[in-house]
Amino acid sequence: MSITKLLGIKYPIIQGAMAQIAKAPLVAAVSNGGGLGIIASGGMTGEDLRTEIRQTKALTDKPFGVNLMLMMSNIDELTEVLMEEQVKIITTGAGTPKSFMPVWKEAGITVMPVVPSVMIAKKMAKLGADAVIVEGTEAGGHVGETTTMALLPQVGDAVEIPVIGAGGIGDGRGLVAAFALGASGVQAGTRFLASKECPTHPRFKEAVLKAGDRDTTVTGRSAGSPVRSIKNKMIKEYLRLEAEHVSHDELEALTLGSLRKAVLEGDTENGSVMAGQIAGLVKEIKPCKEIIEEMMKEAQETLDSISLT
Repeated sequence: MSITKLLGIKYPIIQGAMAQIAKAPLVAAVSNGGGLGIIASGGMTGEDLRTEIRQTKALTDKPFGVNLMLMMSNIDELTEVLMEEQVKIITTGAGTPKSFMPVWKEAGITVMPVVPSVMIAKKMAKLGADAVIVEGTEAGGHVGETTTMALLPQVGDAVEIPVIGAGGIGDGRGLVAAFALGASGVQAGTRFLASKECPTHPRFKEAVLKAGDRDTTVTGRSAGSPVRSIKNKMIKEYLRLEAEHVSHDELEALTLGSLRKAVLEGDTENGSVMAGQIAGLVKEIKPCKEIIEEMMKEAQETLDSISLT
């Protein structure tokens, strides 16, 4: 089954779940543009999530989903809200959906875990996932170690369910490349950071537009929780402390509230500006609908221009 048919969307493009960013205005705009918007529930209470779901429903009659970080302490509360609000598409990360899967499948929910490796993709397929989102280390936020180009075809060979490519995809060429590697669709996060509907501080968006191909880096590898962000004063200090093997508590103290500082306050020097390596390709702020349609148009033009002889 194609991703568009599985999800009931026009185009095979899913918006990445970015904590404190992927809320109703952005989610609805992506869904109205023909893609699949995803609410990021990370850091939300149950009532926060309920509010975002209802606001999204008020802004669009198109399909949308919710992402769950399964290791959150209030995950039971969040999943109860999803059931009560009759959310029909869920993406998951930071843990296994094993204990929830029987209830979700009985309720007719489409489940798409985000996976960083072949091993985890196979486990998710065995649990009954409808598709897997295969995310390479190029992505922004929490990442694995394998690149999208290396990981995507390997997962495609290992599972029989649809795979969705994520990490380093920001235009039509990336869409075509993902399909060539075996994907049925793509997930893009960083490209939608530079959208008119993205509810971040203008300085956050400006940081993404200014970023070049080498302006992101990964912190947190020593603690086993690698995160890709745009380099700034805070990130450089984190890397210095990490190299000195300071305690996890000291590193946590440095980053406490850093995402909120960047997203809401526009402090792009002391905040965490999570973005992927594809930020170097993003040069203009546009409406989500225009971003999606341009990706599809460029994908077709790319296919038309390819010659193997």
